[in-house]
Amino acid sequence: MTRQPLSGIRVLDFSTLLPGPMASLMLAEAGAEVIKIERPGGGEELRHYDPRWGGESVNFSVLNRGKKSLAIDLKDADAVKLLEPLLRDVDIVLEQFRPGVMQRLGLGYDAIRALNPKIIYCSITGYGATGPKAATAGHDLNYIGDTGVLSLSMGSKKHPVVPPVLIADLAGGTYPAVVNILLALLQREKTGHGSHLDIAMTDNMFMLTYWASAAGNLQGQWPKNSQELLTGGSPRYQIYPTSDGEFVAVAALEDKFWNRFCQLTGFTDTISDPDQTIVAVGTLISSQTARHWHNLFTGQDCCCSIVSSLENALDDPHFKSRGLFDHRLVNDEGNELPALPVAVVPQFRDDVARPKSAPALGAHNDEFFKK
Repeated sequence: MTRQPLSGIRVLDFSTLLPGPMASLMLAEAGAEVIKIERPGGGEELRHYDPRWGGESVNFSVLNRGKKSLAIDLKDADAVKLLEPLLRDVDIVLEQFRPGVMQRLGLGYDAIRALNPKIIYCSITGYGATGPKAATAGHDLNYIGDTGVLSLSMGSKKHPVVPPVLIADLAGGTYPAVVNILLALLQREKTGHGSHLDIAMTDNMFMLTYWASAAGNLQGQWPKNSQELLTGGSPRYQIYPTSDGEFVAVAALEDKFWNRFCQLTGFTDTISDPDQTIVAVGTLISSQTARHWHNLFTGQDCCCSIVSSLENALDDPHFKSRGLFDHRLVNDEGNELPALPVAVVPQFRDDVARPKSAPALGAHNDEFFKK
């Protein structure tokens, strides 16, 4: 097989739950050796989440495929000494504690850089290493709430909607971490020096609202909840229920797509008020079944589709044809599931068709901690 781009890169991963583990999964899928640090006894919290698959949480198994596990009590007086050979050798340290925790453990950036000047040390936090909120506890809903993302489309006051994905964790934590780690590796090739990456999930939320902040800063009129072009204020970018309880996603933003939508459906766009147009289109769409609209829109340039369930999406012939689910995950009982598709293109991933598993807690202690 072709040598993967991160072959020979070693990652020491202190992170838990989602942002860091997803980032290190992407690095592992590109060829890096990822060594996961966990507390003895129970390991990281995610191991115990439901639903269970064999002896572990299926969530843990999906996110930690192909990694190694070391069980060590970081509060133990000998922990740093025990880890020192690894700290001198690794390329990347990934951690997700609140600011100051790693320093108190003797594993802060300055301490590790003294052992390994080329270290790339990536810290993922909610609010960053500095600033008034640096030590504030939070989760995804807090991060998108604090940065204005949630305010743009959160449903009605009577029925606020919780987003279906963890936006800040992934778009604010995982992806910026991976991008900046790769940039730091390139920089190290040129300079010979490592770096400390301060990845604040909240910082990276503002990039996602580029259109809203640009309009507000320019006009002084700030976008309001569910009233803008891309947040539910336009009939051209809207979700409409069908007569049989399904939904049509209409994204006919440009005139050519909207005109084609009107031609296909027979809708006459003569209403000047967007809210009234939304009601009128909704009445039209709700008069027919999802199958009717699927047959009408398929193969037509109008940017309209039926909202698919996750179950159906995983069985979609298009996604299957692209090999998204070809990689396999195996558990401690020998059972297999499709591995999580990650944003690493096929030519950079392991092309050997063998199932991989998440590591048992402390499975690699003997490999790295010589007796």
